[in-house]
Amino acid sequence: MTTTFIRNAWYVAARSEEVGEQPLGRTICNEKIVLFRSGAGVAAVEDFCPHRGAPLSLGFVRDGNLVCGYHGLEIDCAGKPQSMPMQRVQSFPCVRPYAVVEKYGFIWFWAGEKETADESQLPYLEWAESEEWAYGGGLYHIQADYRLMIDNLMDLTHETYVHASSIGQKEIDEAPLKTTVNGEIVTLERNMENIYAPPFWQACMRSKGLDATQPVDRWQRCHFHLPSNVHIEVGVAEAGHGGYHAPEERKVSSIVVDFITPETETSHWYFWGMARRFNVQDEETTRQIRDGQGKIFSEDLEMLEKQQQNLLDYPERRLLMLNIDSGGVQARKLIDKKIQAEQADGG
Repeated sequence: MTTTFIRNAWYVAARSEEVGEQPLGRTICNEKIVLFRSGAGVAAVEDFCPHRGAPLSLGFVRDGNLVCGYHGLEIDCAGKPQSMPMQRVQSFPCVRPYAVVEKYGFIWFWAGEKETADESQLPYLEWAESEEWAYGGGLYHIQADYRLMIDNLMDLTHETYVHASSIGQKEIDEAPLKTTVNGEIVTLERNMENIYAPPFWQACMRSKGLDATQPVDRWQRCHFHLPSNVHIEVGVAEAGHGGYHAPEERKVSSIVVDFITPETETSHWYFWGMARRFNVQDEETTRQIRDGQGKIFSEDLEMLEKQQQNLLDYPERRLLMLNIDSGGVQARKLIDKKIQAEQADGG
């Protein structure tokens, strides 16, 4: 069976605050799961009641167990039925449990067999554990192949056109690209010198007390990590002070955080945000950046969903591969290689 998903990997299933007193249903890599808080932390099982097939996500949590909202079958965090009104449940079939870990403010889901889950494969997110960083973000549900989002994030020339009023500028098109592959990481790098900052970065400069009218050096460093995460180092510095390597007092910089979680072959969950090292304690700066980012990503959403529909309508059309596509192309090669290796191992 062909697949477009890596199975033996961690995907962001939810933000921690999404899973509270009520269970949360979500589909990841075509697996319908329900997340809930048990006595031992967050748990995940198949979103299917073995009694009549009702979604367990429509139930509730009681004493750390998941109770089906249809007829009251109670299931523990290992997927084993525990009780049901007026019934003996010892012979009831279990539902499939999944491996989940709560870390960095996210709930991570292992898409393979629970026994193969390896917590050492969780990414290390420095910004999530340091008081020197601030983070704000959100979530979009997008009706498009998750790989189209990876293409989008690994080719920022689209900013000139899709995000013309915020982060786009013609100099992005004109700057040379450098794409490298180091193991299971693809990096695309672009530097722009002695230009004027676009509106979004002007606002960031003003928030730090820098003169937003002066020329700047701007950089973009896109890093793709398996299975489907893209982290982008971005920023501007007063021109002539080293660009990416400029002293902190001369620049505003951040990491655009993108966790792209496949839902189906034509839809995905997009956990987006920005981690920054300036005005860390200022909640208003966090709000303004989050609102600005949300608007920017909503522009991507419309483009990607209509792109997906075009690809479905014209499956025979062959697409061009240009030098600006090199980051996405290399990322897809890594994904395909990993999938092929799993299939060869019978995973």
